[in-house]
Amino acid sequence: MRVVWKHLPLTSIHPNAMGAALASEAAHSQGKFWEFHDKCFANQSKLAMNDLKQYAKEVGLDMARFEKDLVDLERKKRVEDDMAEAKTLGITGTPGFFVNGRYLSGAKPFDEFATAINAELTRLNIPIPVKTASD
Repeated sequence: MRVVWKHLPLTSIHPNAMGAALASEAAHSQGKFWEFHDKCFANQSKLAMNDLKQYAKEVGLDMARFEKDLVDLERKKRVEDDMAEAKTLGITGTPGFFVNGRYLSGAKPFDEFATAINAELTRLNIPIPVKTASD
């Protein structure tokens, strides 16, 4: 399985969303995307630029590089390309997920993901992993 993160900052309802997306790309350039992501999601009401810079420090980013990457046009283009792709696919909200092309809109319980993944495994004639007592 491969997880691919795409940005869709909903700036009309979340004024700090674009800054958070750009900051997460800057964190990604230092190999700390998920650590930074987790800080942002744990503090969704605090995503002003000063907050984002504090989270960057907390996850151990090189701050000079982080500041430079925040305004890097290639990173901004990456976010804008993700937004354009979402628009092309008719996606207007988050979260959203694709499992081999099947769209799951909104936050979903684990069982819905398992059903979609297992259906794809069956379609591809790949054995479905056996659930263990620790799962």
